[in-house]
Amino acid sequence: MEQILIIEDDTDINNMMASALTKAGYECKQAFSGTEAMLYLNNEKFSVIILDLMLPGKSGNSIVEEIKPHLDTPIIVVSAKDELDTKVNLLFSGADDYMTKPFEIDELIARVAVQIRKHSTDKSETVYHYKDMVLNITEHSISVSGHPISFTRQEFKILELLITNPKRVFSKKEIYDYAWDDLYIGEDRTINVHVSNIRQKIKAFSDEEYIETVWGVGFKLAD
Repeated sequence: MEQILIIEDDTDINNMMASALTKAGYECKQAFSGTEAMLYLNNEKFSVIILDLMLPGKSGNSIVEEIKPHLDTPIIVVSAKDELDTKVNLLFSGADDYMTKPFEIDELIARVAVQIRKHSTDKSETVYHYKDMVLNITEHSISVSGHPISFTRQEFKILELLITNPKRVFSKKEIYDYAWDDLYIGEDRTINVHVSNIRQKIKAFSDEEYIETVWGVGFKLAD
């Protein structure tokens, strides 16, 4: 399971992020000061670091400068500082993303998923098997019951997201952010049409259900 380090001295915000990320299928470690965060960073490995800047003990800026030379873990800065210079300097220093408080928790979860995807170091497993489907990420190919199926880029990315995270439920926004790399502006119909197209293409070769609708939330890989 992917582990996230949350470094935030505001207890309510820290707990809110931890609760939401845990529900999204991640494991969370919470640090409430810069010095506590460094203890964790020196002894454990994390998939993503969520970092506030104004911290007791050691500032967020200092943490970025200290860990980036020898640690490739993606850093998402979440701060009340919204000055352009601050954002630019942090990104040049090694931060991978920057969000300004107040923020939407769903957007944070989506950005965490994006960073994990970008920084994935496990390049060995590029072929995924699920029911009668074989998805090959390297070759960008999918077959069902031995029959190759042609999917659009977005359809392939949707299946890739679901099959590589078989237990997670993804909101339509998360799916759109992953498959389109574009700004989500309530594109519910777009997601629904693409999922419907995927189901129809698979149905030509298999009666199994591959994508499950979770009403009011989004989609997941069917059990």
